[in-house]
Amino acid sequence: MNTNIVISLDTRRSKKDGSYPLVMRLGHNERTTSIPLNISLLEKDWNENERVVKNTYKGTNSVTWVNNRIQKSKADAMDIILKLNEAGKLDGLSVVELRDKIVKKNNEASFFEYAKEIIKDLKSANRIGTARSYQDVFNVLSNFNDKKDLSFKDVNYKFLIKLEGTHLGKGNSYNGLAVYMRTIRAIFNKAVKAGVVEKEFYPFADYKIKTVPTEKRALEIDLLKAIITKNLPQNHKCFNARNYFVASYMMYGMNFTDMAFLKKSDIVDGRIQYRRRKTSKLYDIKITDNLKTILDFYIAKNPDSEFVFPILKREGLANQFRDIEWDRKRYNKKLRVLAGLCGIEQNLTSYVSRHSFATQAMLQQVPLNAISSMLGHSSLKTTEIYLKSLPNNILDDYNDKILLASKDTKKTKSKAPAKK
Repeated sequence: MNTNIVISLDTRRSKKDGSYPLVMRLGHNERTTSIPLNISLLEKDWNENERVVKNTYKGTNSVTWVNNRIQKSKADAMDIILKLNEAGKLDGLSVVELRDKIVKKNNEASFFEYAKEIIKDLKSANRIGTARSYQDVFNVLSNFNDKKDLSFKDVNYKFLIKLEGTHLGKGNSYNGLAVYMRTIRAIFNKAVKAGVVEKEFYPFADYKIKTVPTEKRALEIDLLKAIITKNLPQNHKCFNARNYFVASYMMYGMNFTDMAFLKKSDIVDGRIQYRRRKTSKLYDIKITDNLKTILDFYIAKNPDSEFVFPILKREGLANQFRDIEWDRKRYNKKLRVLAGLCGIEQNLTSYVSRHSFATQAMLQQVPLNAISSMLGHSSLKTTEIYLKSLPNNILDDYNDKILLASKDTKKTKSKAPAKK
């Protein structure tokens, strides 16, 4: 059999960043051609002797996964070659025809298997919340596909449209669907970058993720004051919920997960210094008198805990994220009760404190880039989503000014001197 495959860095074709494409060099009947693996490496990241990607490569979450996929691609290709040879069909193929058969086979990689590896890597990196989000999407797709395996090429435009129709047909929202679709897109992006699937099979060039405007989340200032000043005894069922909401608002709209992991050691010289779990952004927040009262209460109440708030009950990240999920549900239920006590008609959830902080910052003419930094957003577009709807009273004031200006204009015209 005059056919072989070698994994090689194609140093004849440098990219703008100085990297080179990794290829399978196919030799057949004294002709050669290349099968791209859709991975680009700097020479320092490639071990030529062992034909493996080095651990210095930063283009993936798992170098081991990339090397395994490279070897699997080669093994699959050799399997095709051996079967064609046994059937007496190999010698009659040109090198191009053989390449096309190998490429077609390589694009049947399992979407589910790759997703499992991503979830495994996220857990290893202690990114438990993100891992749970990916697992939720995995479960949705598995049920949708009747527990059968799913290849990347099967997750095409037609598949996504069918998934969309099924989701909406159950009375679910576009925004809920968007969460699933963004995760599917993220898995595809990682797979294309890692060379697991050809870019031509990427379905999101045609399928556009849809969202619809959500209901207003930010509270108007008088309703915020109603929560902050509400006098509740310690034994009231909404006591902790009110304190959590106010503390979140006073800490740049800190989300519930970061509040759960806030440690007593994060309080230094009258400031809160902590790193946000989602983005790793470092915060340094001044503690106001009202905030200090809340923090001091919980620190004194739980002297043996390293955490400020009594949310985490168990050891181990997986268990702690379950504690957060359970406590958040109870928190949101209590917030609905608190809303009734304070005369608030809109839906009060843990997210409202964050949106309210952003809106009030805007109304105090805090620059958009400063608000974005305080919220820990990596993009101003995300901040703009938080600020897309102004409170009704502000719009009413603007409308009054417009109408008043119109009245003044009419008076001025009526008093104008008559022409002689």
